[in-house]
Amino acid sequence: MQDMKPLLDGYRRFRAAVWPEQRARYEALATRGQRPETLVIACSDSRVDPQTVFGAGPGELFVIRNVAALVPPYEPDMGYHGTSAALEFGVRVLKVSRIVVLAHAQCGGVQAMVEGAPPEARDFVARWMEIAEPVLWPIPEPKPPKDALIHLEAAIVGLSLKNLRTFPWISSAVRAGDLALHGFRFDIHNGELSRLEGDRLVAVS
Repeated sequence: MQDMKPLLDGYRRFRAAVWPEQRARYEALATRGQRPETLVIACSDSRVDPQTVFGAGPGELFVIRNVAALVPPYEPDMGYHGTSAALEFGVRVLKVSRIVVLAHAQCGGVQAMVEGAPPEARDFVARWMEIAEPVLWPIPEPKPPKDALIHLEAAIVGLSLKNLRTFPWISSAVRAGDLALHGFRFDIHNGELSRLEGDRLVAVS
């Protein structure tokens, strides 16, 4: 149990400090079920927590996390599609009113796409990042390496937003005005959030 001590200590802090204040909210969520208005597609990176970035509480965000916050195109075949399954549940069952794609700086998935996945991550990561190949080249030149990565991070958000529209029940909801799509990038170093407008990132003030 020694390896679990940090997690269990965190749970005890939650029970002592958070639960008493949030108990009514959790009990209401348990009774009425979840009705989040926002679905967030975020990277699995441990440094980027959508609930923290957006200051959200329990029940406010339906979160999908994967490598690089990628959305694959609509492919209802016999394969296993975790991201698509969560999208289907969030949009068609929970009926969220907005989808947010949240990318971030220093994304290991983007680096793997540019430099190649490390040998230990080639069973699945390399294949997964092939989704983003349409935005890999050409990178506008001349661009320093840091600016090139920022360009790719923004481009991947744009690609994910484009792929979201390949899902018929997403595109129809967008056309009907029942669903909105948004793209953002979070900078881990300075804590700044930028919104994707066209193909540019604009700082949120």
